Amino acid sequence: MLDNSLMPSPTLTPTQRRSLRAQAHHLEPVVAIGQGGLSPAIQAEVEAALAAHALIKVKAGSDDRNQRAQWLEALCQSCHAAAVQHIGKLLVLWRPPPPPPEATPNQGRAVREVKVVRNSGRGGQRPEVRRVKLVGNQRLTASGQVKRRKTRQVSNKKVQLQKPSGSS
Repeated sequence: MLDNSLMPSPTLTPTQRRSLRAQAHHLEPVVAIGQGGLSPAIQAEVEAALAAHALIKVKAGSDDRNQRAQWLEALCQSCHAAAVQHIGKLLVLWRPPPPPPEATPNQGRAVREVKVVRNSGRGGQRPEVRRVKLVGNQRLTASGQVKRRKTRQVSNKKVQLQKPSGSS
């Protein structure tokens, strides 16, 4: 687990803030702060939501604007997030997403386990559930059969364009 005390809070330029406000416009609040105020449980929920989404809206239930501003500041410090907007009872927070994990060399050839659900041949019976392992270039058809992936079709014109032109 990362030590949050060493991570600085991000700072936003006005252009970044405007872009994030536009992205957050269509979002619904994922966390609500009620009568209990800013509790450790609320802070944990905000932390989890930021880890999952990076940009979130929080609905504050207090009518006191100063109280909401204090909550926003406290959330930004505890979650190492940047305040994007405080409009009415909505608080918008952003934290940069963590970098994606390094790709493994044989990532494309990994074994995948897929659950196949097929209806029973006899009416009124439970569906048949089985797990299938797909390896390499295998795919699962709509009927639940395992087949090789189809090779990609390329037109003759593209094949001719890709061939190196020889000096004849």
